Amino acid sequence: MPTALITGATSGIGAAFAERLARDGRDLVLVARDRGRLEAAAARHRERGVSAEVLAADLSTAEGRERVAERLAADAAPVDLLVNNAGAAQGRSFLKADPAALLAQHDLNVTAVLQLTRAALPGMVERGRGAVINVASMLGLVTGSRSTYTAEKAWVTVFTEGLAASLAGTGVRALVLCPGFVRTEFHERAGLDVGARRGPLWLDAERVVEECLADLARGKVVSVPSPQYKVLAALIDLLPRPVLRRVIAAGER
Repeated sequence: MPTALITGATSGIGAAFAERLARDGRDLVLVARDRGRLEAAAARHRERGVSAEVLAADLSTAEGRERVAERLAADAAPVDLLVNNAGAAQGRSFLKADPAALLAQHDLNVTAVLQLTRAALPGMVERGRGAVINVASMLGLVTGSRSTYTAEKAWVTVFTEGLAASLAGTGVRALVLCPGFVRTEFHERAGLDVGARRGPLWLDAERVVEECLADLARGKVVSVPSPQYKVLAALIDLLPRPVLRRVIAAGER
């Protein structure tokens, strides 16, 4: 089976991707900052009989991005599925957030996606097979007080849609995953209080991954998991932007 490289692979959606792909028999390259958690995850996946390579890297830094880009461009054990999942958000609005933290967030959410995708694609195109999954968010379809995060995820969505068009006929696909609320560590790390995380808008990471991979197999470019979020995405498309901004602002108060 081809090798898959997953960023942010030790928790949340990234961990769910790793679990599912390991069950499918794919060899893995696991990328995250915490080597201890990476080694523990790799040990679990190796029990399934797959290879699990560990690559500790902070993708908010140039050094970390370059280390992963070199692995993606390597000819040995070539990567034919890249999952750009690693991401972060600030718990504060733009004017209250630390400028250095905002830049680090931007490099993780945008620069890393651009650099790693660019490193992976030449080999995939040459081999005539492969795929890139970029994890964005439903928030990338709207706007709000956390303007940097929503703008970054909007960039990921538009970037991936354009990428998919440019890859037509190459045998390589690109898909952007736009989940809503998912039960992961993401909100706690961002310092966001989201309550009990119950109700129809909260999804499990495993379900998000299953629907994403099914959409990839069907040749979709944008994956919005669950019927409820598909309806919400359709409504967002219908609402005029000024009305949408007012609705989001009222929800944040």
